[in-house]
Amino acid sequence: MQTEGQEVCSCEVIHEETVHEVAGGMLGKETYLSLAQLFKLFGDGTRVQILHALELHEMCVCDLAALLGVTKSAISHQLKQLRLARLVKYRRDGQVVYYSLADDHVKRIIDLGLEHIAEL
Repeated sequence: MQTEGQEVCSCEVIHEETVHEVAGGMLGKETYLSLAQLFKLFGDGTRVQILHALELHEMCVCDLAALLGVTKSAISHQLKQLRLARLVKYRRDGQVVYYSLADDHVKRIIDLGLEHIAEL
């Protein structure tokens, strides 16, 4: 069955070699669930803005709130989620807590995403 503007396979053939080959490279379901949870964190515009800002420079909650025009409470909530997912880390300097990206993997995810949407 083919719908307008959509490519749909109309055969009932299973390409067993392909299925077997791909099955050998698949990971456990828990891994895919963890990956989906990671991508969900990138599904919120404020969190993505925070991550991109932290890619450019480490910042404290007050700086992020001023930059994004949201409350410190909202920033703290988002940072907690990002910290629990190990996407950001923090360091204390006296009474000020500075946040930054946890590692280069996070920077690469952001950069790849930005590169992809620039091509659209």
